[in-house]
Amino acid sequence: MINKALNHLEEILVTFLMGAATVIIFISVMHRYLAGVAIPGLQDWLLTLDVGWAQELCIIMFVWMAKFGAAYGVRTGIHVGVDVLINRLDDSNRRKAIIFGLLAGATFTGIVAALGAHFVWENGAHYAIFQFLGIDTGDNYEGPTTPDLEWPTWIVYSAIPLGSSLMSFRFLQVTWSFLKTGELPHHDHGHVDGLEDEVPPVDFDPYGMDDNLHMHDLKHKMTGDGKDGKQGSDK
Repeated sequence: MINKALNHLEEILVTFLMGAATVIIFISVMHRYLAGVAIPGLQDWLLTLDVGWAQELCIIMFVWMAKFGAAYGVRTGIHVGVDVLINRLDDSNRRKAIIFGLLAGATFTGIVAALGAHFVWENGAHYAIFQFLGIDTGDNYEGPTTPDLEWPTWIVYSAIPLGSSLMSFRFLQVTWSFLKTGELPHHDHGHVDGLEDEVPPVDFDPYGMDDNLHMHDLKHKMTGDGKDGKQGSDK
């Protein structure tokens, strides 16, 4: 169960954030609309509610969705890659080029994660952690807060080190899988999850018109099984 959750960590996080953002946006829009309607009692109550933070929270959610969605793209092979030159190489050189590219991606995202972690630490995480543990914060920088939610910005910026670290791990995971199997993750953009490809029967006529979706001329009658019956006699 835990292993399955880790293998689908990106989907879980992105699905939760997307669903929560949709609900928040819906509530914000309905609040703005209904607060302008002169409904006794309801309008006064709605005007006492402050949902000005909704837009800022949704922006933060979309930033986190983008970072973890990028890691999902590495794991599933969604990211666009220019492989015209690589595909022209022989198998040995192609394998080396692919491994180099994957390790380069892991290195780059690892560097971004390290730099992002340092920025978050200096932007207020150091102060918050020391304060939580009861350690003297000294001259550590408390860090700014967001305008509407008044959250410490280091919490928002944590999407960079966390998302980039997961992305680097996925690059290494794909590299290890390629070394063992020689296969890369591939995403079929024409495939829709949840819809299985139906195998048509052997006697299926793709040009037939016996599916009740096409018009039939008046000389033909429909039988109970949905197929054209015998041609009727002209009167």
